[in-house]
Amino acid sequence: MSDKNPLYGLPEEHQAIREAVRGLCYAKIAPHAAEVDDQARYPQEAHNALVEADFHAPHVPELYGGVGADALATCIVIEEVARACMSSSLIVAGNKLGSMPLLLAGSEDLKHRYLTKLAEGEGFCYALSEPEAGSDAASMKTRAVRDGDSWVLNGVKRWISNAGVGAYYTVLAVTDPDLPLRQRSKGISAFVVEKSDAGVSFGAPERKLGIKGSPTREVYFDNVRIPGDRMIGAEGTGFETAMRTLDHTRVTIAAQAVGVAQGALDYALLYAQERRQFGKPIAEFQGLQFMLADMGMKVEAARQLTYAAAGRSERSEQDLTFFGAAAKCFASDVAMEVTVNAVQVLGGYGYTKDYPLERMMRDAKITQIYEGTNQVQRIVMARQLLSGIQSQL
Repeated sequence: MSDKNPLYGLPEEHQAIREAVRGLCYAKIAPHAAEVDDQARYPQEAHNALVEADFHAPHVPELYGGVGADALATCIVIEEVARACMSSSLIVAGNKLGSMPLLLAGSEDLKHRYLTKLAEGEGFCYALSEPEAGSDAASMKTRAVRDGDSWVLNGVKRWISNAGVGAYYTVLAVTDPDLPLRQRSKGISAFVVEKSDAGVSFGAPERKLGIKGSPTREVYFDNVRIPGDRMIGAEGTGFETAMRTLDHTRVTIAAQAVGVAQGALDYALLYAQERRQFGKPIAEFQGLQFMLADMGMKVEAARQLTYAAAGRSERSEQDLTFFGAAAKCFASDVAMEVTVNAVQVLGGYGYTKDYPLERMMRDAKITQIYEGTNQVQRIVMARQLLSGIQSQL
């Protein structure tokens, strides 16, 4: 994006953030990306570097010890980290996802207690999905039963990113199971659960296609007793808070998708100019040029939509639900297409682990699935359009 246009150009401070994160990624994250994927291990080097530079949770307000980055700046951080290593970008994106419910609905005491620890480097996770409650999250079975001034949690959560690494978990649980089916979402509440709470345990890491450096585990709650002041918002408002959270954090998934797509395009461009066939660089063949042009065009379109959605997230505008779903859906579809085509540019070499593109292609796939499949995003967008909630630009 050009900085010459005051309407569409990034402000200087955002450009500076991009340059700083890109430099950090080049020096301390990218060199470990292949090994992290190959060994399916947590990217501790990236974690340490991001915490040291205050990029691990840039969204935390200054009031709670954070740097107070806006939604666009946070997206830029995630985009740049994903450009180097998708697994590492989940450190930043996961921290925002896990802590966003506190920012939206938590008491000041709860915010001070946990966001300050997040700003210091402790990780936050988001526990919504269950074995039988994925897209239909309101069908969750995890229960929280009041016992005096405490709540006792029992149940299991599945597909929890960075589970076992993160210190804190936003957990959604049913607190009123007797509501009619149509009102069941009104009987769900949100809580902060600590990894150290008695009765919390974790399953084995999932064996995944991509993002292998971000551990995905089940989280088990066996009579986990937590104080009542760890409820996020009022009783029965947890599901609403969870959905509002996703409106904001789907934009970060779009940023991940833009980042991995840009990383794949960058590598394909370099390769196409160096690889020679029939006596000249393959970049001189028109068929390949058209492929590269389409890749670049779509990555930039995804970036512009993502940044537009980030602006709406920052302002909590009425049409955020549409823009968050649109950015996530479009950018992730672009990421999948671009990474597949980047592998094609390298031919047989792209299919091997000696080059980063097969990893990027595998990593990109998850952006079409988590935080709501792209089929669900299209349902969300259609409902918003039919209800008239979309800005008229």
